[in-house]
Amino acid sequence: MALNTKAKGKIVRRLGVNIFGNPKYDKLLSRKPHGPGQAKGVKRRRKESEYGLQLKEKQKLRFAYGLNERQFLNTFKKAKKQAGQTGTNFMVMLEQRLDNVVYRLGFSATRSQARQLVSHGHVRVKGRRVTIPSYMISEGDTVEIHSGKSMAQLVRGKMAASGAPVPVWLNLDQDELKGKVVSLPFRDDIPSVANDQMVVEYYSR
Repeated sequence: MALNTKAKGKIVRRLGVNIFGNPKYDKLLSRKPHGPGQAKGVKRRRKESEYGLQLKEKQKLRFAYGLNERQFLNTFKKAKKQAGQTGTNFMVMLEQRLDNVVYRLGFSATRSQARQLVSHGHVRVKGRRVTIPSYMISEGDTVEIHSGKSMAQLVRGKMAASGAPVPVWLNLDQDELKGKVVSLPFRDDIPSVANDQMVVEYYSR
């Protein structure tokens, strides 16, 4: 599991977008829209280079999905080998990660929480316990919370508080805490905090 040891609040302020999905960072950005170490209302004089812009988009996407640099790069390399557009392949592969699917189903408020659910053995895929957050789901797979009553109550509480819609490529049975992958997502089905084309350009230098 990729561990982020940096202060998440500073990362969010530096990148200017709530990449972690936690509502508290929306409040932080509304209070402090400027970057850390930058006085309020004072614009930076230096214009960002094309490389700097590409790097920023890459960091947005990497932090959002919670991958370390090696995991992120390896996923990109696999996406590049597939037929079709690399950017689209890359985004679909990120969405196929089990921790992301747990998050998209609403079983957790953030991807970080989803990784904990998976790594602690609370998630089953096709009836089998899977503890690897990077496990790649496929069309037709079922993903469910399979643990004690207290964990089920905790997950239901997070789902009620979130209220986020479930993507069209997933089907959710709230009573059973079970989801099914109806199909793999199309690019238009994937909300993104970053420009994935700039990420492709970053790695294609």
